[in-house]
Amino acid sequence: MNRTAIVYLVSLAAFLGPFTQTIYTPILPEVTKDFGTSSFLVNLTISIFTFFLALMQMVYGPLTDTKGRRNVLLFGVFLYITASLGCFFSNSIYVLLVFRALQAIGIAAGSVVAATVIGDLFEGKARGKAMGTFQMMVSLGPVAGPIVGGFLGGRFNFHSVFLVLVLAGLLIWVGNFIFLQETKPEKQLAKTFRLRDFIPILRHRTGSSIILLGFIQYYAMYNFLVFLPSILTERYGLSAEEKGIAYLAMSCMIVIGSFIGGRIQGHWQERHIILATSYLNVASILLFLIVSHISISLLLISIMLFGLFLGTSLPVQTTLLTYVFQANRSTAIGVYNFFRYMGMALGPMIGSLLFSLGGYALVYGFTDIGFFFFSLWLTARVMFMNRPTSSI
Repeated sequence: MNRTAIVYLVSLAAFLGPFTQTIYTPILPEVTKDFGTSSFLVNLTISIFTFFLALMQMVYGPLTDTKGRRNVLLFGVFLYITASLGCFFSNSIYVLLVFRALQAIGIAAGSVVAATVIGDLFEGKARGKAMGTFQMMVSLGPVAGPIVGGFLGGRFNFHSVFLVLVLAGLLIWVGNFIFLQETKPEKQLAKTFRLRDFIPILRHRTGSSIILLGFIQYYAMYNFLVFLPSILTERYGLSAEEKGIAYLAMSCMIVIGSFIGGRIQGHWQERHIILATSYLNVASILLFLIVSHISISLLLISIMLFGLFLGTSLPVQTTLLTYVFQANRSTAIGVYNFFRYMGMALGPMIGSLLFSLGGYALVYGFTDIGFFFFSLWLTARVMFMNRPTSSI
């Protein structure tokens, strides 16, 4: 099987994580009613998934470096399938909470292994293109989830969502079982996992810069995912279907941006791409702040620009990490994903607090100012980044 097909197979496993995280957010009221429980406990099924998805990145990274790519991925996806089946048969909110945690523990392997396999199989411009495909799939997950979940929940019982996840997981497991061969370099020696192995990655100038950039980007994106529906309802009276189109517009631009980011590597220096997209993201959030109450068309343009610049940056980040940390690239990707998922979790939490204090203006104003000062800090640091193959 050719390497391009392998990229899509492992990227689909990575896609399942954020896709599963958000797939039934549009039908949370139905879940609450069916279980006869509180909104807090139902919302906790989302939070507990996010927590374990983030935490397990730090576990699967070293495991993938020591135990190999194929076995770790197959184990993780198998656990995910089993847990999804448990979610389908859950008859109480507490049983669902347990299986949601197990879902996350299993599928967290996807993004770590996918980026590592791509780093193993590709070099140079080809690696950049493959990372573009990978990041496109991962970024599409959290936005596609509510669209698919809303469609299924509107036509079937909410349990059908989990049955679809079982079938999707099974197809991905079978595909990787048949076609994915072990890609771990034979010369790469297995090492005992130590917590202090994370420290060099976090202290490295390039590593820490990219990790923190991923955090602030996903913090900003999840503020859009959480608060945008209320803005579209309150200010423009959009229906659920119309709000789905707004999400689709942003997700399509993330896909396009990831495609562009994968192809421009090698033509432009990576540090220039990272800096340019960071400041353009700041500008797009500012534009959203200015126009979101003026026109629905201008609002859509602003979030589409945010998605475009975010998508363009993502494959550059993972490509750099796999170049800089060649001997422990899985561990580096795991730390990177952990901080990205923490951005996902903290975005809605901090955003809700800020909203209670000053409304949407404070939510997005705080995000934009934080992103701007981070970009200034990144400007000072990125000039000194380097990697083994070339100066960036």
